Amino acid sequence: MAPAAEAIRSFDDDDAADETSPCSKVTTVCVMDASGRLGSTLVHRLLHRGYAVHAALQKHHKCFDDELVKKKKLRVFRSDPFDYHSIVDALKGCSALFYSFEPPSDHPTYDEFMAEAEVRAAHNVLEACAQTDTIHKVVFTSSVTAVIWRDDRNASSSASSSSRGSDERNWSDVNFCRKFKLWHALSKTLAERTAWALAMDRGLNMVSINGGLLLGPDLTITDPYLKGTAEMYQDGLLVTVDLKFIVDAHISVFEDVSSYGRYVCFDRVINCHRDAVELARMLLPPSQTSSLQTQSQSPSQSQSLEEAETMEVYQQKISNKKLNKLMVDLDTALQLRD
Repeated sequence: MAPAAEAIRSFDDDDAADETSPCSKVTTVCVMDASGRLGSTLVHRLLHRGYAVHAALQKHHKCFDDELVKKKKLRVFRSDPFDYHSIVDALKGCSALFYSFEPPSDHPTYDEFMAEAEVRAAHNVLEACAQTDTIHKVVFTSSVTAVIWRDDRNASSSASSSSRGSDERNWSDVNFCRKFKLWHALSKTLAERTAWALAMDRGLNMVSINGGLLLGPDLTITDPYLKGTAEMYQDGLLVTVDLKFIVDAHISVFEDVSSYGRYVCFDRVINCHRDAVELARMLLPPSQTSSLQTQSQSPSQSQSLEEAETMEVYQQKISNKKLNKLMVDLDTALQLRD
């Protein structure tokens, strides 16, 4: 898979307790929902950087170290995004919230009803932040699917905003999403719009991370993000993100005081046949990938060079330049202070 952009800043474990880090004063932050892959990884990375963390989760999670709890670096809260008071309890004493929605256990799949649930959760969380005096920043996890789905996404007219491709300025069209049953996109779009409306109304400092398809061992073809994959691929909009990269992006937009608005986050673009085959092999069970085994290999000797060169590559039509610039600037600032 071709890298969309070089990973600029990586917050490794050896960054912990850096004297130049804003976390040197032991800032307390909240991560919700901390039971998901993104949330739990954020908790561990923030702890390594010296933050104290409130891990708010809907269900019991065994991966948090009891020793950290004993040292009062980590507090674990049972918090339901549909229960306003449980959110407030988890936020007490925190200066920031990292929020990502995890579908409830009794409704794990995205359908036409999930949008209502995700909007209600976003409303509760932002309202709770507005009522918590210590909260100075909210990092809201959204999705690329809240950016790309609209009728004019591949229009070529220079008068069209889509001629520059999709970026953080674009929003998915909710009517388009309903028409084609893009429930993940609909949920993410409505929830993020709700969060932004509340943030502006209540004067909250909020930034959002609109992530691509999150890769990992538990990713399957049934992931709701993948509805419309063929169209995303052909339109140059199919992007993926590594867990470590998106975690670093969350920390970057939090620690950079100049961050604002939305940030499209991905580190790979799937825009050629070979990349598409590799992704398919990741998504499908082994029993269904036998026919794909040789497709991602280099062209055989019997295939002419001309045939190999004419293998179609779709033009990338989505940009993450805003996030990349922020991560470059933050990395430069940290190096100058070292």
